[in-house]
Amino acid sequence: MDIIEQIMGLESHYHWLIIALLLGIGEILVPGVFLIWLAAAAAITGFVAMFIDITVAGQFTLFGLLSLASVFLGRRWYLTHVVKSEDPLLNDRAARLIGMTVTVVKPINATSGRVKVGDSEWSARGPALAKGSSARIIDVANGILILEEIPEELT
Repeated sequence: MDIIEQIMGLESHYHWLIIALLLGIGEILVPGVFLIWLAAAAAITGFVAMFIDITVAGQFTLFGLLSLASVFLGRRWYLTHVVKSEDPLLNDRAARLIGMTVTVVKPINATSGRVKVGDSEWSARGPALAKGSSARIIDVANGILILEEIPEELT
């Protein structure tokens, strides 16, 4: 008898506990915080099925309801218990640019202009700046860099 036949011969509550285990392993292997809530729902379904005689349809219904509830409660928990990051700007490229010195490639005025940032160009606005002058990024608004002039003696 192979392993599949052995698993299929188990009582249904063991199936739910195996599913919970597999979902827990999946949570470890796949980035994100979602499968753990489904694993919890499967585990609770398995424990309920272990102690209460419930039909397979009832088990699937219970799993579906518990999945919805656990994902909802998990989401609420994460919203109220914000995880502190060592690098809060990790996925905010524009915010990481604040404080950088850039070179103007198209004259800057209050409404338009372009600057060179690394190997790319960004739209920018700020005080009147001529092509080739240096400026510092002080803010980013809707993907447009807000600049301040760097006095000549500092460049």
